[in-house]
Amino acid sequence: MTGQSVDIEQNVGNLLSQIPEKNPFGESVTLVAAVKTQTAESINRAICAGVTDIGDNHAQEFKANYGLISGNPRRHFIGHLQTNKIKYLLGKVDLYHSVDRLPLAVELSEKSARAGVTSQILMQINIGNEASKGGFPPDEATAIYEVIKALPSLKIRGLMAMLPESDDLPLLRKLAGQMRAIYDVLREKDRDIAYLSMGMSGDWRLCVDCGSNMIRLGTAIFGPRNYNV
Repeated sequence: MTGQSVDIEQNVGNLLSQIPEKNPFGESVTLVAAVKTQTAESINRAICAGVTDIGDNHAQEFKANYGLISGNPRRHFIGHLQTNKIKYLLGKVDLYHSVDRLPLAVELSEKSARAGVTSQILMQINIGNEASKGGFPPDEATAIYEVIKALPSLKIRGLMAMLPESDDLPLLRKLAGQMRAIYDVLREKDRDIAYLSMGMSGDWRLCVDCGSNMIRLGTAIFGPRNYNV
């Protein structure tokens, strides 16, 4: 399904009325529209409806749509990032959510330094310890933070996580609470830490209730993705 058959404007309006201005910790909640597979037209409709932040999953889509996006939204990269695709994003992405491995952090640091930019990043944590997902182990988050923080031309702004797909609400709340606890530990160490990016179309309410202050919603805005376009 594409934006042509979805009332994007109504979906954005409904979400903006449902998302609380503050999470239980008193922090503002930012909606990032996940624009994977979307046309520039659909993305622009969402922006016109009130979306201020958009997140890409693929560097090629980011590159193809970059000059077609109106309204000057804040740009996020939220998908798995290959090191050979960094060149398409440098100086154009406001926040990288998915720094999920040390070699990527090193490469992004080196290329940012050569380009004369400082890249703002989130460390991705594999909070469910799932083999199918990338990210640093939760119990190594503080140690990895210290390593990445020492790299030049990077600024750690917080953490990102994806909860497992599960109907076990107590488990999901437990994991989300663990993410918030890791975030709070790092925030005590670093005044630049400001974002806990956690929550997608199916679980954003639970995540905000547990302390997320940034949610990444795609289907809730654009409808089910069509991977054949």
